[in-house]
Amino acid sequence: GKTELALSTANWLGLPLIRMQCYEGLDESKALYEWKYGKQLLYTQILKDKMGDTLSDTKGLDESMERLHDFGDMFFSEQFLEPRPLLKALRQEHGAVLLIDEVDKSDEEFEAFLLEILSEFQVTIPEIGTIKATKPPLVFLTSNNMREMGDALKRRCLHLFIPLPGEKLERRIVASRVPNIEERLQRQLVAFVQALREVDLKKLPSISETIDWARVLMLLHADSLEIDMVRDTLNVLLKFEQDIETVERDVAELTRKAKQA
Repeated sequence: GKTELALSTANWLGLPLIRMQCYEGLDESKALYEWKYGKQLLYTQILKDKMGDTLSDTKGLDESMERLHDFGDMFFSEQFLEPRPLLKALRQEHGAVLLIDEVDKSDEEFEAFLLEILSEFQVTIPEIGTIKATKPPLVFLTSNNMREMGDALKRRCLHLFIPLPGEKLERRIVASRVPNIEERLQRQLVAFVQALREVDLKKLPSISETIDWARVLMLLHADSLEIDMVRDTLNVLLKFEQDIETVERDVAELTRKAKQA
């Protein structure tokens, strides 16, 4: 749902969507930029034979180092720069939609770095200079509340809570994403998922799991829910074995009620 909002906004605005998936240990080099070390090494080997000619008429180490200084600048120029999501978003001439997904998985140090970049929408690369966005990107940050975000970052964001949909809305979503599904099967599977969300589970099934399950049931040529088929496909909806075991005990009753919906 949250990711789909960013994608739909990008499509509506006609802008590219640039996504950065956050994870524990994410650092500046993976988020902003890094150098193409392989390309630098290749060019070094190619130019190695030329160095002798370049330094043949120099006198002493200082003069040789001065002569080589220009080569060093060349290796840290635009052609050797590998932009990562943040820098890509800043360099889009007509703007972009930047999705920073699951920001709560990153650590507090990265959050502080992110705050600095998003405050000014510019970054300084020592070897190149300051790169400032000509048109700042529209930024979406998503969080699953794995940890509390810092107040400074929250102050710069508009908070939008996206709850799990009710039955009518979820049926509309399934119908739009799985257009060929039978109306009876659509009604029953959504009712089943809605009931699952009332069970004490480690991870409740999201909209994406509902859509995936609908597609799986269609591949199995189902036209209504059957107990054995539901039991065999629970792993599409539930991602933890203990949740599957919990639901299996009541799968017959849950299926029966869903078929009456």
